[in-house]
Amino acid sequence: MKLVKSLLLGSAAGLIAVGGAQAADLPVKAKAVEYVKICSLYGAGFYYIPGTDTCIKLGGYLRAEVALGSNSVYGPANGAPAGAHNRTSNYYTMRAREDLNIDTRTATEYGVVRTFFDATFSWTTGGYVGTGSGTGVTGYTGTTAGTTTINPTDGGTSGGSLGVYYAFIQFAGFTMGKAVSQFDAPWTNYPGNNFDGLVGGSGTVTGVNQFTYTADFGQGVTASFSAEDATAYYQAGNLNLLGATAASMVGGSYGSNAIGGSRSPNLVGMVRVDQAWGLFQASVAAHDNHVAYYGATEPTGHPDDKWGWAVQLALSIKNIPTGAGDVINISGVYTDGATRYNFQNLAGSSYQMYGSSGIAYQSVGFANAPDTVFTTGGQETVKTWGFRGAYTHNWDPYWNTALYGAYAQAQFGSLAKTTLCGAGGAGGVFGGLAGVTGCNPDFAIGQIGLITRWTPVKNLTFSADLNWTHLDQKYAGTAVLSPAANTAKPTAVYELKDQDSITLLLRAQRNW
Repeated sequence: MKLVKSLLLGSAAGLIAVGGAQAADLPVKAKAVEYVKICSLYGAGFYYIPGTDTCIKLGGYLRAEVALGSNSVYGPANGAPAGAHNRTSNYYTMRAREDLNIDTRTATEYGVVRTFFDATFSWTTGGYVGTGSGTGVTGYTGTTAGTTTINPTDGGTSGGSLGVYYAFIQFAGFTMGKAVSQFDAPWTNYPGNNFDGLVGGSGTVTGVNQFTYTADFGQGVTASFSAEDATAYYQAGNLNLLGATAASMVGGSYGSNAIGGSRSPNLVGMVRVDQAWGLFQASVAAHDNHVAYYGATEPTGHPDDKWGWAVQLALSIKNIPTGAGDVINISGVYTDGATRYNFQNLAGSSYQMYGSSGIAYQSVGFANAPDTVFTTGGQETVKTWGFRGAYTHNWDPYWNTALYGAYAQAQFGSLAKTTLCGAGGAGGVFGGLAGVTGCNPDFAIGQIGLITRWTPVKNLTFSADLNWTHLDQKYAGTAVLSPAANTAKPTAVYELKDQDSITLLLRAQRNW
């Protein structure tokens, strides 16, 4: 019995020894997986990048929309082919867009280091314009891989466009890269609207390259000084009047554009007070107008640079008695040689619109607001002023409506008026044409709109935005004109007349 017991104990000890040797040969156990952790320092949606102390947030939206009565979802029926109002004009323009933004933040001894990137991927309906190259030939205009194409046979149906809106670094009060201009009001082009083509103020919703310092004085008071890239976002044009013709004028251009190379960024200063009651902001900007030559080559000479400037005041009033969340946003601007701070980039500053007439083949309204015009006598600035605003009312947590409007006026000096219209408006490039009874390049744009939004569930919104744009031009009478080939308009007698555009923008958007 003792022998059996000894054998069993010896066998067990041997097995334990063998097992221990095998366990020692196994690989070391892997460390636990480091799962993504929530970062609560900067608000909802941030997570720590594994293995770092940097927080990241992904965001964006997907949008589907259609604009009725325009060749663009950006603005009114203007230019060719939209403003031609003939068989080349679109009755609708559709767009699908995905926006992606990436926000990273890291706490340091100097404060938070932030990077922000925002890009859009879009597919937009193109259009067809006359080419003048043959009987009934039209050419497709659209975006294919980010470039505009004109091809009578290829619609570019597999293409699209990429837009880089924002890409900047923020550190110790500095902003470096592509961001909204410090001149802009916080609502940029949108005091209450979806309509992109609103005049009456600045708007860099797609960003502008800049180097900015912002000082925070506490209690919602901040001030910024910024050097911002003027090319080409803030260049409305420097027009050489020596190249002006009646044909170019009816196309919305008052001469040959002769912008020179970049010499100075726009210099911008801003002060903002942001409180529970709302917001007040004052902005100023200086813009250098540097042109090329009077002629095609260097020996023809050039005018000296001429600095332009702009000033803008903006006011937002919150928590007004009409309802919870209701808000009024308004701004006003004056520019002298810095037109883009009023006729912002998405609105444009050149107009060519056709309509009906009871006394001629058709009617036409045209206008152009550059930064400056020049001849051998030097540069002359164009002065503009305008305002925009909106009142937004929340009916309930799901529905709201905004009534919005804008107005902008451009005024030319004696050099432009004498060259284009002659002394007293009865001569010059256009005023001397037979049948013209009034000639003045000054003009105004008036706009009013109504938008209603429905948000049935969080972050999903459907909207309808109806806009009316009126071109108040100062030409009168009739004239024999030869419009550009892309309008498909004949050489004929046209009545010089104010014009209107009505567009409806329908949009579905899911934010995430």
